Amino acid sequence: MRALTWQGTGKVSVETVPDPDIEDPTDAIIRVTSTAICGSDLHLYNVLGPFLSKGDVLGHEPMGVVEEVGSGVANLAVGDRVVIPFVIACGECHMCRRGLTTQCETTQNRRTGTGADLYGYTELYGSVPGGQAEYLRVRRADANAYLVGQELPDERYLFLSDILPTAWQGVQYANVPDGGTLAVLGLGPVGQFAARIGRHLGHRVIAVDPVPERRAMAERHGIEAFDLGDDLLDRLRDETEGRGPASVVDAVGMEAHGNPGVEFVQKAVGILPDAAAKPLMQKAGVDRLAALHLALDLVQRGGTVSLSGVYAGAADPMPLISMFDKQIALRMGQCNVHHWRDELLPLVEDPADPLGVEDLVTHRVPLDRAPEMYETFMKKEDGCIKVVLEP
Repeated sequence: MRALTWQGTGKVSVETVPDPDIEDPTDAIIRVTSTAICGSDLHLYNVLGPFLSKGDVLGHEPMGVVEEVGSGVANLAVGDRVVIPFVIACGECHMCRRGLTTQCETTQNRRTGTGADLYGYTELYGSVPGGQAEYLRVRRADANAYLVGQELPDERYLFLSDILPTAWQGVQYANVPDGGTLAVLGLGPVGQFAARIGRHLGHRVIAVDPVPERRAMAERHGIEAFDLGDDLLDRLRDETEGRGPASVVDAVGMEAHGNPGVEFVQKAVGILPDAAAKPLMQKAGVDRLAALHLALDLVQRGGTVSLSGVYAGAADPMPLISMFDKQIALRMGQCNVHHWRDELLPLVEDPADPLGVEDLVTHRVPLDRAPEMYETFMKKEDGCIKVVLEP
């Protein structure tokens, strides 16, 4: 089959790799019909190379049609249309029963001290082949292949794999009070959905992004969008009675603009031999923290900051004196997709499309154009907000 593979920092290519097979009775094989490029994939492209091997298949936002099922699969049949969450969970352990599927005790990576296995996301999370490919082996398929309808286009369902529940969890974790304002930092795909979800739940939403096309998309959905600028804090406080928003979702993460020194260090570490780079990143790695520090400055006293953007630093400096003084609540974590998807499915299938899931994709291209689109997405060129690949 053809699949998008990691070849080195800043280099991916579409190669012919072996087709996946049923390895366990609980497996299923799907033919991928749509698969997206996620902002988290750019972390692999730019920063997390020491934890990848040449030829690793990337991608964790797929959906498709069941081609084969193992003898232990009870809830799926050949021809079923399914969405695959990026988290691989058992659905039965203590953590899964609590709704914390990213902490699944069955697939948890105890050797690396990390949570559940993830598709296409480094040796830290199991080195599981990803979904930017023509076919995908779905492990524990009864728990991890989400059956959806046949009538609606892929765009209605695809984002249940990651970014829609990630945004939903981000807003839930933000704990916006009645009458409170939600601020969303970053209007990439997760930020777009977080802002729309905030509006859908009845909150006033303000958002920040330096890219005009991203602000324009948000404004189509009733979001008050602001550019970055030296007076941003003052402007947003003026919009919120001088206090700042009650809740902030950071939908940017570790590669925020505004930290050129850290960016240089990240790139330098990324080209070191793995034996040298891995311990550096695991013990002394730092993120670009401009978005997180802006969120902590911006949120009002007693407010909540919710992190949906991915962070991976082990030695990130945090302004604890200010956080403590302001009594800030901080919530974060990989999305527990399984916990939210039943709540989201009716919204996705609603004919009115209240979350605008059909107004996000800016580029739909064949799989062979994936390397080009990684660059376009990373550089925010050509109005690129969300890329969907067709294997």
